[in-house]
Amino acid sequence: MTRYVLRRLAVMVPVLIGITLLNYAIVNLAPGDAVDLLINPSMSEADRAARRQALGLDQPFFVRYVRWAGETLHGNLGYSYTTSEPVARRIAERVGPSLLLMGTSYLVAYAAALPLGVLSAVHPYTWVDYLSGFAGLLGVSLPTFFLSLVSIYGFALKLGWLPTGGMTTLGGPFDLLDLLRHLALPALVLALSNVGLVLRLVRSSTLEVLRQDYVRTARAKGLPQGAVIFRHALKNSLLPVVTMAGLQLPALIGGAVVTEQVFQWPGMGSLSIQAILQRDYPTLMALNLLAAVAVLAGGLLADVLYAAIDPRIRYE
Repeated sequence: MTRYVLRRLAVMVPVLIGITLLNYAIVNLAPGDAVDLLINPSMSEADRAARRQALGLDQPFFVRYVRWAGETLHGNLGYSYTTSEPVARRIAERVGPSLLLMGTSYLVAYAAALPLGVLSAVHPYTWVDYLSGFAGLLGVSLPTFFLSLVSIYGFALKLGWLPTGGMTTLGGPFDLLDLLRHLALPALVLALSNVGLVLRLVRSSTLEVLRQDYVRTARAKGLPQGAVIFRHALKNSLLPVVTMAGLQLPALIGGAVVTEQVFQWPGMGSLSIQAILQRDYPTLMALNLLAAVAVLAGGLLADVLYAAIDPRIRYE
């Protein structure tokens, strides 16, 4: 296992370099730059050229990329073109809210999807199966922005139970209950959009495992239904779920762009939108780099968890 992990880490290095080079090309070859957004009638063309030179935008593409990559290797992600803040500080301020929002939504989604999926597989083609399938299909089919707007209209504007957006109440001291009230709507919207896919995956995987010979043998020995499901079937049926959890790691760190925008949640998703609109190249590249690392780490984590869950899998 150790050799496998080290080999995967060695392969990840050129892959990561290729991803960053492609992302840097896409970001920097887009028309316009941050200087074009400086709406100042008194700024002459010479001032614009001086501003581009100060930001390093007058250098050739590969020179800028090599300079950025070298600084990144030393832990310097650069400075924002719009706020002049260190990019690392801007991202550090947004990672926590995104992890809180996405982590809560995934916990709620998996806590609801796992038992419902197993229950649907144990009782297929019954009213329980049809009802859970309908709920899951509804969550997958409805757009996230639509669910967000409907939840704001219903629970915030009409009923007044929850706030419309933000992370905390402006001007007030920090209060855990206030944070949970602001977290409830965006987390539930994201959980509802994820629970359907996980539920159907758990159901189909559990159905396939329940047809295996070793499960029939366990039942023939007279083991209780609960022991057959939870001791013999459930562990193997979770392998596809582990894959999905690993692939969802980038979203866990990167946040939900649409939901964070609608609810004004100060996370990584809203920061991405700001960086795109402001053509803030250093921030965009840092966010792309973080997403690439999360994708590669998620795949590696899924492989390692495979071997931990299924003893038949060994990486030599």
